[in-house]
Amino acid sequence: MPISHAHLRSFHAVATQGSFTRAAEVLHITQPTLSGQVKELEERYGLKLFIRHGRHIELTDIGKSALVITRQLFRHEEDVEQLFLSARALTTGKLLVAADAPYIVTPLLAQFQRLYPGIQISIQYGNSRQLMTWLESRRCDIAFLPNIPEGDDRLFSIPLEPGRLVVFVNESHAWADRRSIGMQELLGQRIILREQGSRTRSIFEEAVRRIDGQLHDVMEITGREGVREAVAAGFGVGIVAEHELVADTRLHTLQVSDAELIHAEYIICLKERLNLRVTNAFIEMIQSTTG
Repeated sequence: MPISHAHLRSFHAVATQGSFTRAAEVLHITQPTLSGQVKELEERYGLKLFIRHGRHIELTDIGKSALVITRQLFRHEEDVEQLFLSARALTTGKLLVAADAPYIVTPLLAQFQRLYPGIQISIQYGNSRQLMTWLESRRCDIAFLPNIPEGDDRLFSIPLEPGRLVVFVNESHAWADRRSIGMQELLGQRIILREQGSRTRSIFEEAVRRIDGQLHDVMEITGREGVREAVAAGFGVGIVAEHELVADTRLHTLQVSDAELIHAEYIICLKERLNLRVTNAFIEMIQSTTG
């Protein structure tokens, strides 16, 4: 007998909600019913999906592996629903967006919302590596990425206007009265960089390699807001995309005079998701804007 869809849905709800109580509320069933379905699933295959510590639950290794699959399974169900809804009219639906920063994506989403006020928009932020993972696992429909993986014919992309990386220091730094700086000068400074997986970091590190240089003092901080605050506090020199550096009287911006620190940006989606009308409507809006 094939595996019960209801049992899988109960497992998925508990795994994603982290609680039997919340999962029962989401599924609109009683907690005993939900607990019974999860128990039947475990007993049928002779395994444990959850480790229970009172009210706290934790996924076992097999439970974690199963969750990866059920995320895709139930995401496809949502795709079918979106397809049926969009065939009727583009007045309802969801658009799941991922980006590495709010500065480019927010105005475009606001424009899309004005065109289609009935569409529910959800956005999550992460670094480039996370965004690509979310796109591949269908946790987002559209991703704003600073690079396109080479040789991946699953992807559809639209280039946006490229920007430039700049250096910034705090107002008391020795460079605070300068307008530009050279790469060699940067090598002698403590550089505040984001985590591995950040496109800003990889662009800067590639520029260092091109001059056969080496960074001797790097302070790694997760997230651009953390980098900004560290520079403002005087920990070192920061690197950021020019359009992402918000006005801050504590900071001074400098151009890099002898390196092309170009920061490209693309809107990317899986080609298979272009048949979803909400996704396609967003792409069409972008093409009309950039064209």
